[in-house]
Amino acid sequence: MVNLIIFGAPGSGKGTYASRLKERLNVEVIATGDLFREMIKLDTPLGRKVKEYVEKGLLVPDDITLEVLKENLAKIPKGKGFILDGYPRTIWQAQSLEEIAKIDAVIHLVVPDWIIIKRLSSRRICQNCGAIYNLIFLKPKRDMICDKCGGPLYQRSDDTAEVIKKRIEVYEKQTQPLLNYYRGKGVPFVEAKCEKLETPPEVVVEEILKGLKKLNIA
Repeated sequence: MVNLIIFGAPGSGKGTYASRLKERLNVEVIATGDLFREMIKLDTPLGRKVKEYVEKGLLVPDDITLEVLKENLAKIPKGKGFILDGYPRTIWQAQSLEEIAKIDAVIHLVVPDWIIIKRLSSRRICQNCGAIYNLIFLKPKRDMICDKCGGPLYQRSDDTAEVIKKRIEVYEKQTQPLLNYYRGKGVPFVEAKCEKLETPPEVVVEEILKGLKKLNIA
């Protein structure tokens, strides 16, 4: 059983790599962004609160995020680990997490800004099933139509170059103290670099697994 946190700027590939590591490491992936989007879609009272913050590009308050996290950690079968994507985002959240679970390692994705901007501004998502495409290296067979369900594809409002740059700046400002916090606590790090736009996800996943094996936790 292994408990991991994956850190990386928006568009660095956290979701893509985590979904592949899920199978290889037999863990659950808890992505707070996906959980928030689902809550907003279901239009729950908590979802409406979350929506107010998400639409303004602000962090969802710590207490709400922790409540959502606890609920989802409780659903993980006993003896099975997890990868956290999008949590913690503040030192308070990191300290709260320590009271709930032990973190074995931090995966840190290092990707140049220009790759992130190119990737995200080319991303398209199916309105029906949520399948993700990329107009550069993962095009749908028919223009703007989902291969899986035939639904229409759309571009997220925060996937434009201008907004992406702002999101990267916010991420770096918020995340550096967290990286320092975990280093200060002696939590092992696995750094995975991606320096080419066309690097296949499998290459980065293998690099991460190699790093985890060196730490004897995979």
